[in-house]
Amino acid sequence: MTRKSIIGDSRDVQRAVELIKLGARLQVLESETKLSYERLLKLYKEVEGKSPPKGMLPFSTDWFMTWQPNIHSSLFLNLYEYLNKATDIEPIDAVIKAYRLYLEQIEAKNLERVLSITRAWRLTKFVDAGMLRLTGCTKCAGHFVVHAYDLTEGYVCGLCNPPARAGKTVAARTARQREQQARGEGLVLPLHDDEIEA
Repeated sequence: MTRKSIIGDSRDVQRAVELIKLGARLQVLESETKLSYERLLKLYKEVEGKSPPKGMLPFSTDWFMTWQPNIHSSLFLNLYEYLNKATDIEPIDAVIKAYRLYLEQIEAKNLERVLSITRAWRLTKFVDAGMLRLTGCTKCAGHFVVHAYDLTEGYVCGLCNPPARAGKTVAARTARQREQQARGEGLVLPLHDDEIEA
C-alpha cells in the first residue's frame, strides 16, 4: 500500500514537471495530479524559477473556431485522438505526448506556436464534455475542430478555404519579424495564448 502511494506520488511529480516545462498553468496541474497546491507551487517555482501566472483559464470554445487557432487545434486533436485509440495511456499522458508531437510538427515547418499546452488540455475537456468535435473536410478529407452541434454537411476547412485576410496577417507578421531582425532586435515572441482571453 505504501509502495503504491510512493510510486503514484513519483508519477504525479514527473507529470507535473513535464507539464510545467511545457508551459501549463497551475490549475491544469491541480486538476491532473493528486499533489497539494503547496507542493505544486513549490515545484513550479523550482522548475521555472518564478511564481506561476495568475488569472482565469481560457474558457471559450469560440477561440478554437478562428482561422489559425482552428488549424493548430485540429492538428493537436487529431494527434491526441490517435494516441488515445492506438495506446493504453492515461488521458493526461496522451495530452503531453500529442502536444510534444504538435510542437515537433510546427518547429519542423518553422511555424509560430499558436496553441499552448493549457489550451490543448482545455480542448480535450471541451471534447469530453460534448461541446467540440472533429469533422471531415469535403475537399481535403482532413479532420477539423467544430462546435458539436454545427451543421457540417459540405464542410470546407480553413486550409482549403482561408479567409480573405489570412494571407495578409501572415505576410504582415513575417515582414515585422524581418524588420526587427534587421534592426538587431531579434524575434519578439507574442504572449502565450493562454495569457490572453479570447
